[in-house]
Amino acid sequence: MSTFHSLNRRSFLKSAAIGTAMISASSKPVSASEIKEPRFLFGGFTKTLQLLELSYEEVAEAAAEIGWDGIEFPVRPGGHVLPERVEEDLPLVMEALKKNNVKMLVMVTGIHNPGEPHTEKVLRTASKLGIKRYRIGYWMYQQNIPIPDQLNEIKPQIRDLAALNKELGMCGIYQNHSGRNYVGAPIWDLYELIKDVDSRYIASNFDIGHATVEGGYSWPIQYQLIRSFIGSILVKDFTWAQTPGKGGAVGWCPLGEGILDKSFFKMLLDSGYSGPVSQHFEYEVEAKTRTEHIRNRIEGMKRDGATLRKLLQV
Repeated sequence: MSTFHSLNRRSFLKSAAIGTAMISASSKPVSASEIKEPRFLFGGFTKTLQLLELSYEEVAEAAAEIGWDGIEFPVRPGGHVLPERVEEDLPLVMEALKKNNVKMLVMVTGIHNPGEPHTEKVLRTASKLGIKRYRIGYWMYQQNIPIPDQLNEIKPQIRDLAALNKELGMCGIYQNHSGRNYVGAPIWDLYELIKDVDSRYIASNFDIGHATVEGGYSWPIQYQLIRSFIGSILVKDFTWAQTPGKGGAVGWCPLGEGILDKSFFKMLLDSGYSGPVSQHFEYEVEAKTRTEHIRNRIEGMKRDGATLRKLLQV
């Protein structure tokens, strides 16, 4: 029996006891109108758990134990599900998630356009399984080619994806990264790519961590620019590490321990956004064994999740 099975059993028994007590205390039925959907769906990217060689079932159990509503899950080359095996393996992932009452918030792909191998197979399989959002693969700028020309080459791919997404009832979201040559790192270029496309089918996967790395003090302007196009929020924290002769480098860290401006969360609360708020875990945890690594990673995810909910007053 896995660690997660035993943990989930204890959590289930505790929840069941509380639920029984509540039912005993009041027999008043709850009407459908009294059940409110949560504004935010909290989750996390499971790449770290994949790298720890957890199975689909263990990932789902870990997500439930952490307390996530859902997950971001990699279906891409090198991902937990390979694109060529999506028809066989993705239903197994969804089954494991369903057993643990965990949603697929975002399927993470390497997709750029409908003409690539496996694109239609991946998206049609996901659509049949009820997945509504997927992360688009990133583009990289090429040296010695004018930037406007490169953006003009990407725009038709975005339009073609939007048309396919409309047919399938899905939305492709694009994450802004930080670093040299990433399309979308400055946010202004991403805005130019998606501003004329229906945001129900192509949207921003806004990463406040990367936006702060790239924008410094100006990240609020970038957020205001892209705000009405956001389809999912990504959160991670960082510090700057200064190395003599080499300049600064990003050091990812637990949420709340870095320089991420907490005013972002007030802005998010004041906005009309509702949907996934997902955490990424790029920092290391100390461990001597694989079992210890898994346990410490999950405990770190729990702490970050509690911090995020506090920041969003949930």
